Amino acid sequence: MTSGMEPVHLSHHHRVTLQKIFQHPVSHNLEWNDVLSLLNAVATVEEKHDGKFAVTLGDTTDTIERPKHKDLKTQNILDLRRLLSTAGFTPE
Repeated sequence: MTSGMEPVHLSHHHRVTLQKIFQHPVSHNLEWNDVLSLLNAVATVEEKHDGKFAVTLGDTTDTIERPKHKDLKTQNILDLRRLLSTAGFTPE
């Protein structure tokens, strides 16, 4: 995959989620279940015993905590942007 391209295997729903992650200003209605579905499509996701998720994408592994509510907070979205863009995932 080339940098700055969406992978072709993403569903429409995953593409919409990816666009929301990179939306400016930051989207405040990005649901955890949508993000987890996207991450499962593009990365290796392992749920830990403490409720956190180890997400490996390319050479990078980050730990993401499930939000207490259904929507992600701004800092979580910024962390996801960094992880995804480092691996070359950006919306079209």
